[in-house]
Amino acid sequence: MSSPASPPGPDPGPGPADDPGPDLARMRRVYRGRGLDVGDLAADWLGQFLAWFRDAVNSGLLVEPNAMVLATASSEGMPSARTVLLKGVDERGLTFYTNHESRKGRELAENPVASVVFSWPVLNRQIVVAGSVARISRAESEAYFRSRPRGSQLGATASPQSRLVASRAELDQAMARTSAAYPEGTEVPLPEHWGGFRLAPRTVEFWQGAVDRLHDRLRYRRLDDGSWVIERLAP
Repeated sequence: MSSPASPPGPDPGPGPADDPGPDLARMRRVYRGRGLDVGDLAADWLGQFLAWFRDAVNSGLLVEPNAMVLATASSEGMPSARTVLLKGVDERGLTFYTNHESRKGRELAENPVASVVFSWPVLNRQIVVAGSVARISRAESEAYFRSRPRGSQLGATASPQSRLVASRAELDQAMARTSAAYPEGTEVPLPEHWGGFRLAPRTVEFWQGAVDRLHDRLRYRRLDDGSWVIERLAP
């Protein structure tokens, strides 16, 4: 005699294989607003960058307007990207800080060129910068390190950035050892493995969203003699 059938259980719902996910083909944003022409630009890339950056900050719509995606590549050409924070900008370029022994630090030592992207879709804008990268002076790194919160100083000292770790507990233990080595009231020294890089622009592109995907892309490009030209790129 066969066993009686078990009563049906609750419907588990669609599994991963049954869920098509978002309809990516239909996901799109319609860009509106005034366009961008050469006559709208500042005389140099820095003036234009600062104008747009002030707009981003003053909009109040961006949590971290100084967040930028930094793309680097190894000596073999293998790329990698991550988000870092812009911490300085002047006529020399854009400055950010990191562990020199991290993946990006090692790649910049091997292949000292990079690109960064500021993506501000809520403002219909994007800035793309590309050029050569070099370490800044230790004095500059020291000055910035001293301005950081104490916890950030300890974290930069304790973390073997980009290296494999066995667990979160290993990181917490490293932080505890570092905190014990530099108790409250003592100065956390600038780690030998930590400091700033400056990206000296070769190109700076300003992207403004427009209707029908005919976006405006205007680029400042540095020539070999150090002068700059402004060019329009097709979207």
